[in-house]
Amino acid sequence: MKRRYNSYHDYMKEKFGCRVNKVSVDMGFTCPNRDGSLARGGCVYCNNDSFVPPYARARYSMHDQLTDGMDYIRKRFKAEKFIVYFQAYTNTYGDARELENMYREALSYDGVVGIAVGTRSDCVDEEKIEIFERLAKECYVSLEYGIESVYDKSLEFMNRGHDYGSVLRAFEMSRGRGFELGAHIILGLPTETREEMLAMADEVSSLPINCIKIHNLHIVKGTPLARMYMVAPFELFGYEEYLDFIVRFLEKLSPDIIVERFFTDTPRSLLIAPGWDRSHIEVIKGIEEELEKRDTCQGRLYAGAAHGRIAG
Repeated sequence: MKRRYNSYHDYMKEKFGCRVNKVSVDMGFTCPNRDGSLARGGCVYCNNDSFVPPYARARYSMHDQLTDGMDYIRKRFKAEKFIVYFQAYTNTYGDARELENMYREALSYDGVVGIAVGTRSDCVDEEKIEIFERLAKECYVSLEYGIESVYDKSLEFMNRGHDYGSVLRAFEMSRGRGFELGAHIILGLPTETREEMLAMADEVSSLPINCIKIHNLHIVKGTPLARMYMVAPFELFGYEEYLDFIVRFLEKLSPDIIVERFFTDTPRSLLIAPGWDRSHIEVIKGIEEELEKRDTCQGRLYAGAAHGRIAG
């Protein structure tokens, strides 16, 4: 049965002709709002242990991370090809020559067909963009920007260290350079109304992105946000409420954007809230069933390029 949304899994299988999975690596990067360049402590919600798999740890070499990770993913998911995902923290935050050598090392492994690089809008420049442009002539390349929110009030709340104008400048620098562009957003920040969150579907649809990862806000142990939440709890999406909201969000999202993620996965040992008590597969099934029940699909209410450009 054809999916009612633009599936990343289906896109990659069509592109490469086989099962392709990301394999994460942690190469020991940090962030400018963590090392003191802009601020300390990082984003208020961030604990990398909550989303980086156990084989991807900076204490292991790239070789060990990739060989262990690919072996695990082959066995669990029957993957045949791999995208090396530079995931932890800001993976363009370093010397351009060293970055290119690192990316090329990852591409040298058998079975690797490309790279995906997670970064921030204030940690790219023309020299680094040219690296991805060169590599994209040889293999698959995706540059993933953590937008998180299109509202400056929210970026300030989360100690992001840049404004939304920085995001727009980074996308303008990156567009049309031969590599794919991804975006990460967070739904459920206490600084935003549900209507403001929904309006982000129009805004991100106006950006030159190929792929989106949507995260519902989680309260994770060991973060500044966890300390805030324990003192003054705020409303988070309940499971049924989120199913309703994500379907409404998808309806407004451009049908051309590939959806790689619908929600956040956090190990239960690190999760404070929300307590959905649902597996990854159950949540995906719940979203697909809700789309089916409403006889709707991604992009059904997409308004086109007339929308966009939310300010602050």
